[in-house]
Amino acid sequence: QVQLVESGGGLVQAGGSLELSCAASGRTFSTYAMGWFRQVPGKEHEFVTAINWSGGVTWYADSVKGRFTISRDNAKNTVYLQMNSLKPEDTAVYYCAADTVPFRRTTQGQSLAGGPYGLWGQGTLVIVSS
Repeated sequence: QVQLVESGGGLVQAGGSLELSCAASGRTFSTYAMGWFRQVPGKEHEFVTAINWSGGVTWYADSVKGRFTISRDNAKNTVYLQMNSLKPEDTAVYYCAADTVPFRRTTQGQSLAGGPYGLWGQGTLVIVSS
């Protein structure tokens, strides 16, 4: 069964840090771009950040730039999201997602925001208290 499983969510005070993980299983995802999105109840998915298949290109939403860092360990089939200086407005369910095409050529990081992303995890809840 091909799946993505997020972990690492929880409750943290404003200014704190969390690291989310997204473990892939069922096949290798080392050749796919991976993204992190978040969703607040009643709102649409919001792009957070993404990384191309090799790890050489990343892109961040303006709201998290300078605070969040995406990385990947292809040997472990895992993508990470390090979140620092968390704010109450970062509270959301965080999802990881995999691109639909392997080895997608990425010349501009901004294109990572559009994916498309075809496989999604179940999400992990992050709550930032003020």
